[in-house]
Amino acid sequence: MANQTNFRGNSVLGVYARCTEDFILLPREADRQFKQVIGGALDVDVIPTSIDGSSIIGCMCCGNSNGHLISKRVNDAELKEIGKYVRVKRLEGILTAAGNNILVNDTAALVNPNMADRAVEEIGEFLDVEVYRGTIGGLKTVGMAATVTNKGVLVHPRASKFELDRLDEIFSLHVDIGTVNLGSPLVGSGLLANSKGYVVGSETTGHEMGRIEDALGYL
Repeated sequence: MANQTNFRGNSVLGVYARCTEDFILLPREADRQFKQVIGGALDVDVIPTSIDGSSIIGCMCCGNSNGHLISKRVNDAELKEIGKYVRVKRLEGILTAAGNNILVNDTAALVNPNMADRAVEEIGEFLDVEVYRGTIGGLKTVGMAATVTNKGVLVHPRASKFELDRLDEIFSLHVDIGTVNLGSPLVGSGLLANSKGYVVGSETTGHEMGRIEDALGYL
């Protein structure tokens, strides 16, 4: 299922929310209609929350069917609240904006090449995936440069052949390039997706949605 929407007039949905196959973390201030649109399109349960009191949730966490890793800035009350629904763990280290720096599904993860060895180990153990370092389109913030589900990978249009081939090898899925929100190459910033459906910012064109649907296996 597909849909288009904005959060408080902002089309960068991936900055404000983060989804897996079963759950989506959304800002507390999201209204009922927004929650219904997102939850319905992705067929997930909605978890309203904040991270360090902020609505910038998508940048600060990532997850798969095994749990969520969240920036160490998350406070104890927020961590406990999210933990009522999913396994959750603080990501220690310097690069703790997990949504920006980690691209992950249920089988593998690509992370910022500057990620510390201990953090890489922690990601692999907690999310139960093989973890690799790399870039997409020359960008180290791989979580915003791409979107991955258990069915496909959509990436920054400037991704090199080497990067595309490596993503294919890492995730063993169809990989293609695309944009969101009228040409934005940071597809992870404007797209929320799992194997059941996706939601994009309302500025996303029909052509862009066609590329999303092809890359992520909805066609």
